Amino acid sequence: MEYRKLPHGDEKISVLGLGMGGIQNCSDKEIEQVICKAMEYGINFFDLCGGGKNVYAPFGRAIRTNRENIYFQIHFGAVYNNKGEYGWSRKFDEIQRTIEWELKTLGTDYADFGFLHCVDEEEDFEKLCEIGVFDYLKDLKKQGVVHHIGFSSHTPSVANKIIDSGVIDMMMFSINPAYDFEQGDTYGKGSVSERFALFRRCQAEGIGISVMKPFYAGKLLTDATSPFGKAISKYQCLQYILDRPGVLTSVPGVRNLHDLDELLGFVNASIEEKDYSIIGSFTAKELSGNCVYCNHCQPCSVGIDIGLVNKYYDLAKVGDKLAQNHYDKLSIKADACISCGHCNHHCPFDVKQQERMKEIKKYFNDVL
Repeated sequence: MEYRKLPHGDEKISVLGLGMGGIQNCSDKEIEQVICKAMEYGINFFDLCGGGKNVYAPFGRAIRTNRENIYFQIHFGAVYNNKGEYGWSRKFDEIQRTIEWELKTLGTDYADFGFLHCVDEEEDFEKLCEIGVFDYLKDLKKQGVVHHIGFSSHTPSVANKIIDSGVIDMMMFSINPAYDFEQGDTYGKGSVSERFALFRRCQAEGIGISVMKPFYAGKLLTDATSPFGKAISKYQCLQYILDRPGVLTSVPGVRNLHDLDELLGFVNASIEEKDYSIIGSFTAKELSGNCVYCNHCQPCSVGIDIGLVNKYYDLAKVGDKLAQNHYDKLSIKADACISCGHCNHHCPFDVKQQERMKEIKKYFNDVL
């Protein structure tokens, strides 16, 4: 299992996480079994939103002896009705009662991440501020009841406004090829450039991203339902997500142990199974000429990690000083390019990497 460090903290988070949406239909025993097996195989990050009220007690029992090594998100605005079904609220008292109930039922006195829930419109953020939920969340962080503040959203413009508050450590965002390339539903908001700029901003400012809807509600997984008319596998989707700037983890939902086993297969999947360059044959025109770090251009004849070099360049241009340092530490940089043409010929996104290497070389030489 690969782990990525939270920039605003010491937590090292597994790139594969789990969402609880869907598992609520299992028995308590199987919910515990799923969580225990996930932990056994290295998953240490969980999102508790979207499932049912019955998920919390078995989840709490499963993590009890390993609490200090497990990280989870709870959502300020996600609530449950009398039947235990998930919903959302903009009433302070209801939100406060739910948070207190969740922590008590989980058997813990703190949450690793407290998220403003489903902030898709500016009015949502304004309302959460107006009724005191945002201040409540910040107070809980001061008390140590919440360790990190975050939010969930589907909208780049709103996400940027919340990040402007200066207190955000983590963002939960919907990322998948359908949404990123303007082929999704109403939750896939923002243009290609707006979405990619948001991810780069998060990377530059040290805001981690946990990813929801990685498979576009399963629609990307079959030819019949994919908006591109061609399926993309779970492993391709996951690798695509993990290559986006700022992303720490993805939290796909599982319904049972079988789903978990299938998800865990990603860890040992081959490079070929994870290769998502097929999206270059049917993505939005706006993406043409832009490197998405897929490394389908490899192998480079002189050993340049072309995707990584491009990522550091893009991040450096938006002010990420660490990107410049990371680039400087590379043993083989853009100036090693011999213009053999292999990368240009194999790039599915029509990126002129030979010219790009010259551009990157000049940029970092001028900076340094």
